[in-house]
Amino acid sequence: MKFDKTLMTMMLGTALAVFPAFAQEEAEQSQEVTVLALGSFVKSTTQNGIEQSTSNSAGVLANYRYFFNRYNGVEANYAFTSDTQNYGAGGSLAAIDSRFHELSAAYVLRLPGKWITPFALAGSGGLMFDPKNFTGANTQARAAFVYGAGADINMSKRLFMRAEYRGLVYNSPTFGIPGLAGTDRITHKAEPTVGFGFRF
Repeated sequence: MKFDKTLMTMMLGTALAVFPAFAQEEAEQSQEVTVLALGSFVKSTTQNGIEQSTSNSAGVLANYRYFFNRYNGVEANYAFTSDTQNYGAGGSLAAIDSRFHELSAAYVLRLPGKWITPFALAGSGGLMFDPKNFTGANTQARAAFVYGAGADINMSKRLFMRAEYRGLVYNSPTFGIPGLAGTDRITHKAEPTVGFGFRF
């Protein structure tokens, strides 16, 4: 009986000792908003004898993150760029100016530090290719796998600078043009980004 009371007292004491740690972990929930400038570099590939390339361009990325605790969180992104999709050598078959919209979500793992917080992410999203100058070209959506890594550099308790590399893997657009049917293929888009964020 005495042993049971001692065991119960120890269990209760352990629970009371651990509870503040869990409370502290929950208290470290945080949110972040970031606006970043991005570079867009798409791998050139050939399918059915037709080369497809994309002009290098710049754009903007808006990012929101919610962290459940110090290490684990999720993010939502919107990115916009404008580029030219070239089909055939030097765009000999078609050169389509298009707007590129990205909506994506990802899991984020971070390792918080006093000055620098590295992170990695993986997720998925949808890409929208909106042609501007080609008769018969239609807006086209593609699914994408998104991954990346980077670091936040703390400038104050709430303000930070972010440098990040993002990669997108997706099926290239054909804009519903009959002459380009069957030329879509898996490609890769590299997006180095840099910008500033606010933590709250």
